[in-house]
Amino acid sequence: MFVLTPKRARSIFTLFILIILTGCATTGSKPVSDKRASVQEMRQNVLTEIYQQKPDVQSQVSSAAGYAVFSNANINLILASFGGGYGVVHDNYTKQDIYMNMGEVGLGLGAGVKDFRVLMVFHSAEALNYFVNKGWAFGAQADATAKASDKGGAVGAEAIVNNITIYQLTQSGLSLQATIKGTKFWKNRELNQY
Repeated sequence: MFVLTPKRARSIFTLFILIILTGCATTGSKPVSDKRASVQEMRQNVLTEIYQQKPDVQSQVSSAAGYAVFSNANINLILASFGGGYGVVHDNYTKQDIYMNMGEVGLGLGAGVKDFRVLMVFHSAEALNYFVNKGWAFGAQADATAKASDKGGAVGAEAIVNNITIYQLTQSGLSLQATIKGTKFWKNRELNQY
């Protein structure tokens, strides 16, 4: 029988933080220009998929102060979950892209791996600037899910937190379970150097 002692919990936590930080490197040892291109390709793929499922999001994105797209992998093991990913924030006013990383830690029962993408639409310049410059970590959890047709996927779900609309895209379709609790976002120094 496996017993989770405080020492084992710290060891597991440290191991997964190292895995997350390694995963946040985006695409390994490729040149910076290739890494940026990979992030841009991910962004375009996510936007295309969301626009196909929920076309009205496209006008919301184009009329907003800006938006962010992130790709994240999440691992649930026994009593803890860990995740890491990367993305890009686009300022619609300045047309500037800011490359960022994300990492998350949570508690709860479960086992498995979940891959998902997130679109955040910033409805004000203040919300966008705060997100980019302060790193922004969610401390509360919001859940919103809408069932789709007979396939069981979810479409049309969204959550609004601090003047930001958040969409989550999973393998089963567009859904939102703001599993953003305990998530930290920060600038990627390497990809933002020009």
